[in-house]
Amino acid sequence: MKFLKNNMWTLLTLAFVFTLAMFGDASAAVTKATVEQTALKKAAEVFKAIKNVMFVLGGFGLVGLAATMVFGKTNWKWFAYLATGLAILAAAGAIIDYATGGGATKATNVGTVKFDDSFGD
Repeated sequence: MKFLKNNMWTLLTLAFVFTLAMFGDASAAVTKATVEQTALKKAAEVFKAIKNVMFVLGGFGLVGLAATMVFGKTNWKWFAYLATGLAILAAAGAIIDYATGGGATKATNVGTVKFDDSFGD
């Protein structure tokens, strides 16, 4: 424990350098895209991935709440809150596109970046 306490900054700096070394696609020198375009593409990919994970967790939450409501242990209000939150999450991409005026969906040098909603396709 004393070793970790004495060398915390060294270990964190080393971990940070190795983390930066693993992100080859984020380098603007490798591609013709700017740093902002690459960051926008990465943010859209992370947003879509997190949305999928949240849908799975929310689905399990809805099933769990439904099971406990059968026995009268929870409120219907919690079920409605979770269902409404998942509906807002499904429309979040369209909300982002509307709020930015479609600016986030412009084609970049690295491809088209879209914050899609889950209601289409």
